[in-house]
Amino acid sequence: MNIINKYKTLTQAKDSFSKAEYRIALEKFAIVLQNYPNSKEAYNCVILSEMAMSGEGGAEALFDYYEILKEEDKESADKIMGDILENMNGSLEKLSEAFSSPLREKLEYEDGILYSDFKKILSEGGEFKETFENIMFSTPVIITQKDDFIDFLDKLIEHDFAEMALTYLENALSIYPSDKLLSKLFEKLVKG
Repeated sequence: MNIINKYKTLTQAKDSFSKAEYRIALEKFAIVLQNYPNSKEAYNCVILSEMAMSGEGGAEALFDYYEILKEEDKESADKIMGDILENMNGSLEKLSEAFSSPLREKLEYEDGILYSDFKKILSEGGEFKETFENIMFSTPVIITQKDDFIDFLDKLIEHDFAEMALTYLENALSIYPSDKLLSKLFEKLVKG
């Protein structure tokens, strides 16, 4: 007999994940999985929590994407996310085969891709939305300068990634709460 409330525990775990309390989220998702071993949602979220805890870029974006998918069709969302996570191992190799050789040279298998290299790919004719979608779930985009971060946020907003931009902005503002440029961009995004 199951002794936990599956939906209540999942909700608590998701709240913890959203607050970047990944260890707590992992523990709660694991409790659900122990009590409900067939819960695809708990299984997928355990993996996402582990990714986030290890600092792997894209875990938060994948989690947000998963939540959006579930609003549309929960069963399909579980399968889609399961497939994405299952294919994460070796996904860089698959991506590098799919992309043109200039991108293949830019992908750094351990550290991600520098934003300056990402911009170079765009300047060579790559479309932002397509290029970003192709790498966002497996290769972190490394941004080392504030101007690049602002440029990146502008591009996210411009190409219909407003929710993701909002997440990045909220995280940045939690670290730099008095930054005027970030605050201004946040207000623009919330109003628009």
